[in-house]
Amino acid sequence: MTEHAEQVIEALHKAPGLEKAEVLSITRLGGMTNLVHRVDMADRSVIVRIPGAGTEDYIDRAVEAHNAEAAAQAGVSAKVIFADPATGLMITETVPNIETMTPDLFKSRKGSPARAGAALAKLHNSGQMFEFRFELFAMIDDYLKVLSTKDVDLPAGYHDVVEAAKPVKDVLANADLPLSPCHCDPLCENFLDDGAVMWIVDWEYSGMNDPLWDVGDLSVEAGMDSDQDAELMRAYFGREPTAAETGRMVIYKAMCDLLWTLWGLIQHADDNPAEDFWAYATERFERCKALMQDPSFADHVEAVRRG
Repeated sequence: MTEHAEQVIEALHKAPGLEKAEVLSITRLGGMTNLVHRVDMADRSVIVRIPGAGTEDYIDRAVEAHNAEAAAQAGVSAKVIFADPATGLMITETVPNIETMTPDLFKSRKGSPARAGAALAKLHNSGQMFEFRFELFAMIDDYLKVLSTKDVDLPAGYHDVVEAAKPVKDVLANADLPLSPCHCDPLCENFLDDGAVMWIVDWEYSGMNDPLWDVGDLSVEAGMDSDQDAELMRAYFGREPTAAETGRMVIYKAMCDLLWTLWGLIQHADDNPAEDFWAYATERFERCKALMQDPSFADHVEAVRRG
């Protein structure tokens, strides 16, 4: 049992059909903002997710619950057993015989970029409709507003980089971009691999979005090199990507770091103990700047402009 065992059992017993469930073991799992535990019972195992303090400032739990159900129906995520939009409590089935992915595992498990690409394509092409429209620059503004209420500084030059990203914003706004149900926060740890199929979990930030956001963001989170990017993209499209498709993916590699810099600063301001979020935010910001200042970045933006 873990130090949160009593809290987890109380949460478990709120689910219909599990009010008197006898718990055999509780195992703490990863999670940067929430308490996530695997609960083993005699006849089944479930995942109990208790939301972290302060997450209600920037996560709509009703939207998350709807999208998690839709992702399960798309066949890429675990079945939702119970979700309480008022509290953010969520209980889902476990996925058997999986490895929770990490950047190192994306490098060492043969074919994992391809399996991730296939999983994202299955989600994006599922026809499911997610609630919420994930709009990058509106979210940047929203996160800046949240930060304005907290005692935290932005990394030096952040507003300059946002200003430099305006041509990117204009190119994306003028492009005829598809909208698909997207995860929008594809951390490696949100991918579960059984060696044949990749599953995706955690729908807190999900919404309708340009699907190549997920592809570009996953590449960043996994630290993929050019060969892994190529494997990911070929599996995703079932062919070689066009220059414009590659351009969108590269643009989103920079833009996800721009956005998640602010998210990290919110965690830092909220004293989230999961990790050093100031270091997390500044590292992402420096990586964003480096990619945007690379001479090839302008070529990718131009490829998207040409379509």
